[in-house]
Amino acid sequence: MLRRTFVSIVSLLVFCGAAPLAAWARDAKLAGAFRQPEQNGWIYVHLEGKPAAVGYQHGYLLATEIEDNKRAIELSTTHETGKTWDELRAISKKIFWPGIPTEYRQELTGIADGLHARGGKLDVIDLVTMNAYMEFDYYLNSLKRRKDHQPADVTAEHCSAFIATGNYTKDGKIVIGHNNWTDYLTGTRWNVIFDIAPSEGHRILMDGMPGLIHSADDFGINDAGMMITETTISSFHGFNEHGIPEFVRARKAMQYSESIDDFARYMETGNNGGYANTWLIGDRKTNEIGRLELGLKNVTLTRSRDGYFAGSNFPINPKLIKEETDYPADDPNAPNNCRHRRWDQLMAQYKGRIDVNAAEKFETDHYDVITHEIDPNERTLCGHIDRSSRGMPGWQPPYSPAGVANAKVSDSAMAERMSFIAGAGHPCGVEFHAAAHLKQHPEFAWEAPLLHDMKANPWTVFQKAGDVKTAVAEAAN
Repeated sequence: MLRRTFVSIVSLLVFCGAAPLAAWARDAKLAGAFRQPEQNGWIYVHLEGKPAAVGYQHGYLLATEIEDNKRAIELSTTHETGKTWDELRAISKKIFWPGIPTEYRQELTGIADGLHARGGKLDVIDLVTMNAYMEFDYYLNSLKRRKDHQPADVTAEHCSAFIATGNYTKDGKIVIGHNNWTDYLTGTRWNVIFDIAPSEGHRILMDGMPGLIHSADDFGINDAGMMITETTISSFHGFNEHGIPEFVRARKAMQYSESIDDFARYMETGNNGGYANTWLIGDRKTNEIGRLELGLKNVTLTRSRDGYFAGSNFPINPKLIKEETDYPADDPNAPNNCRHRRWDQLMAQYKGRIDVNAAEKFETDHYDVITHEIDPNERTLCGHIDRSSRGMPGWQPPYSPAGVANAKVSDSAMAERMSFIAGAGHPCGVEFHAAAHLKQHPEFAWEAPLLHDMKANPWTVFQKAGDVKTAVAEAAN
């Protein structure tokens, strides 16, 4: 079994900021909220209350990290899109802001207010731009196709994930796993465990980034029994400018869903096509799992009580592939098709034995089905493009600082306790050293000011926090 650490979420409020603890505890907007010191690369924060309060707590507790994350997202997104941050802000105000409902406008405004209380300068449109940063490619590509009659660029691909139940798992109940493929520039900032107890909807435990109201790589559980993750639909094109932003729908679905049908409805309603994903969903109450392939035109929901669904950015529905993607479905050596075959191999090999230990192995798997070697590259479930001579076609060039940036696994028993296991950085054990890599590959020197090392952190168990209000009151006295 891979290394694992258990983090006990104690009922003591810990704060690593400039204000004294007692003064901080007297701020009514922060009642019940806290952050833990970093554990194996993760920052755990507990937020609770009405939307404005949840946002304020988020902005206040993670002020430094949000400002840093904005710089990383700005550098990555402006380089990728060729747009300035001001141009991206203008798109956010025109395209994304109108589709954000009051609840999440209040939360985003609260984040800005919390930041300002700590001396931050970002405004709510900066925060919308950060939250929507993975949707810009979809919007800009739709403009190219519609106005310039140009073929769309290939949007970034993310993640290897699975969900299994019934005869495939050791106890017959649900097991879920996910790893996050991204550039290391932003991937090193995907390091927050959010425990959110909102005044409406359900409590959420999810991974995420400072300043974002959704998970963004979309791994989370809620206290209604829902277990949720996804992988991006590769080579997807299509966007509805009048739709609801994907980041809003993803957060709403994680917060309010009580069934697979609920989840599908929240994701489909107002679908804008941004950050199009194949969603893997489990309901621990019924032991049923689902796969929602959410295209803009073609939507397919498949369910099972005895089987598995896997994702590695490969689309499924032939009609969706033909009408909404430029995906090379007939190329068996395409990286995502290779990862698809590897998932099928592992599911067959471990049938009846899948548990969280097996899930950890899957999400750190380096087996290449083409070469039959252990070689973490774009064809393996856990890939590291910085080690590859090939790169991800249409996404990352050879030796790009990119690949898996974290991984998470859980099962029904853990989900009932509002708990999952997470590995920040490279839980597979492979380390990335930024300075050494940039010295060998100076073509990525533009990332140097913000590119961090990627450590091999151990797997760490996280769970929902207990009641901290009494501890806050005692600390204030």
